[in-house]
Order: sequence, then structure tokens, then C-alpha cells
Amino acid sequence: MKEIDARGLSCPAPVLHTKATLEQEHPDTIKVLVDNAASQQNVERFLRSQGFEVRLEKEGHDFAVIGKCGSPGAAVEPKAAPVATGANQKIMVMCATDRIGFGDETLGQKLMVNFIRTLKEMGPELWRLVLVNNGVKLAVAGSPVLAELKAYEATGTSVLVCGTCLEHFNLLAQKQVGQTTNMLDIVTAMQLADKVVNL
Repeated sequence: MKEIDARGLSCPAPVLHTKATLEQEHPDTIKVLVDNAASQQNVERFLRSQGFEVRLEKEGHDFAVIGKCGSPGAAVEPKAAPVATGANQKIMVMCATDRIGFGDETLGQKLMVNFIRTLKEMGPELWRLVLVNNGVKLAVAGSPVLAELKAYEATGTSVLVCGTCLEHFNLLAQKQVGQTTNMLDIVTAMQLADKVVNL
């Protein structure tokens, strides 16, 4: 079993170390030690995306994410983005704030709520909704747009919520919607998207 000690590393370093190990050594079993829940969720999701069966063990205050693959080197490579036509382009919207614009904060928050609720007008072209920095507050308990975000997920739009940001604001336990994500996932999504809208 290949073991990686990623304790003390900030996101997305644990995932990047795991990715590099899979690409270079092709282990059929891997154990990644992390010391926070955001890294645990990110490593676990990454291993699953690469075709590994994953189990989680608690070791004191740390987590051991253990992945087992059926055969060495059986990692699943990400598929290249298809060439988009007008009707099937993939739009990624990245919200780095819980409000729009500067000036009156109450107005800015109302504008963001209206924006999130109106995103449905994009239809199936709304492919990823990524929440970073203050934007993660849209995905936690008490957010006025939780119902809309859950509805987007239910209809196939991926909602990605930055784990480092949730940890920074001490909101990881309050997240109600979306997948806890890391910068590697975000950069990869930007590469695959046909269009990226930043707020």
C-alpha cells in the first residue's frame, strides 16, 4: 500500500500529491493521511473519480483516506471537452462573493439573490456553479438561495463549494448544498468549460 502523509498541507496540495502519485507510481492501493475534513472530502472524491473504491478511517484527530483499485494503473482519465455548438455549450459561473457590486451591502446581497434565482434562464447551458471566498456563504444554512442551488443540482448543474474557504470561515459543518471542492477541481472545470463567467 502506498502511503502519503498530507497532514499540515493546505488545499489543494493533498489532492495534487495524490494525483502525482497515481500518475507516477500507479498503485493499486493508496492511503492518504489528512488533518482536516475539507482535505478528506476532496481526496476521497478525487480517488472515486479515478476509479478507486474508497473507505475512510479516523486516526485520532486525523483522517486516513484509503483507496483500492481493481488493477494497477486503472485510473480514469478526464475526457476532453466536446466541441460546443450554440445549443450545448457549457457555461461555468464562478461567484467569489455573496453580493454584487460595491456600495450598499443590502442592495448588493439582494442583487446576488436575484442573480442566482435568474440563472435558471440559462437552461441546460448552466453547467457548473462554483462558489469561492465569500461566495461559499450562499451554500450554508440560512442562505436565501439554498432552495435554488438545490434545484440546480437536481437538474444536473454541478455546484462546487471551496473547501479552503469553508474552513476559513468555519462553515464546513454548515454547508447544505454542493460538493466540497478544491482549486484543482476549479481549474479543471475552467479548462473544460466553453465559457466562464466571474462575479
